[in-house]
Amino acid sequence: MIEARHLRVLRAVARTGSFSAAARELGCTQPAISQQMKALEKSVDTPLVVRSGRGMQLSEAGRVLLKHATGILAGLSAAEEEVAAIAGLRAGRVRLVSFPTASSTLVPPAVARLRDGHPGVRVSLVEAEPPESLAMLRGGECEIALAFRYPQSDGAVALPAPAHGTPREARAEANLEAQQLTAGSDWSDLVVTPLLDDPLVGLLPAGHGLAGRGGAVGLAELAGEQWIAGCPQCRGHLVELCAGAGFEPRIDFATDDYPAVVGLVAAGLGVAVLPRLALRSVRPDGVSTVPVHTASGVPAVRQVVALTLPDLAEVPAVALMLERLAGAAADR
Repeated sequence: MIEARHLRVLRAVARTGSFSAAARELGCTQPAISQQMKALEKSVDTPLVVRSGRGMQLSEAGRVLLKHATGILAGLSAAEEEVAAIAGLRAGRVRLVSFPTASSTLVPPAVARLRDGHPGVRVSLVEAEPPESLAMLRGGECEIALAFRYPQSDGAVALPAPAHGTPREARAEANLEAQQLTAGSDWSDLVVTPLLDDPLVGLLPAGHGLAGRGGAVGLAELAGEQWIAGCPQCRGHLVELCAGAGFEPRIDFATDDYPAVVGLVAAGLGVAVLPRLALRSVRPDGVSTVPVHTASGVPAVRQVVALTLPDLAEVPAVALMLERLAGAAADR
């Protein structure tokens, strides 16, 4: 096998014309140069240098190998420089996949802080909800996925309730959707960086009887309401929370567009529960917001995390991006 160190010796011998001069150039002994040249000639099974008087010159095989060695060593040098730049955070790439509320609240300050100190690191962003974002991470389409889960459900995903009056086919689709979400809830193969607990907030029409009461609202107090639900995972969690409070919510509207949720609530068409992060990027005009407690009397929250693969967590740019995301979450 031809080794890079042998090619460097060959190049030095060709440039200086002798083993002793090559040894001085490379900072080693003349016997070491001789041994490496013998090893190189043995690996190619042909002489590479020809002695002529007091000096030496390359054989025809040596000239051919030197021609290729020049490009090989230049490529290795460039590769070493690029790797050193990545290790020193002078270069690198981090591809983020995030769900929308984190994209608008956590990602911007985190990326801005990273670029302030390391402008050579490139960061890109694509939006996707879990479990799709987790599939993208495992499939090599990103280095970090921002995701969320609900601690009350202990990793299980409840059956998302279809809109009121939907047929049997829609319920079958919802059941399949729930199974897919459950399949994507296993994070045991990933490095999990907790970012924050995001409280869930109840949205009530401005004139609702519970709007001006003050204090938290228990889900059981909303049992008779029409509901506006969000994404499939959020919808499944809403159904599970309501089941714990002793009722099945009547979901008349389902949308993952938060301004639409606010608009429907403001029009008096139902009530909703949204993560507090979502309200940081939406103007809640015409609605009242109240803390929401579960049936056990504790605040309802979702856990927001950053996920990556174990090997990726060792990459300097990825590790720094995780730190910046944690810092942005701490500021919330």
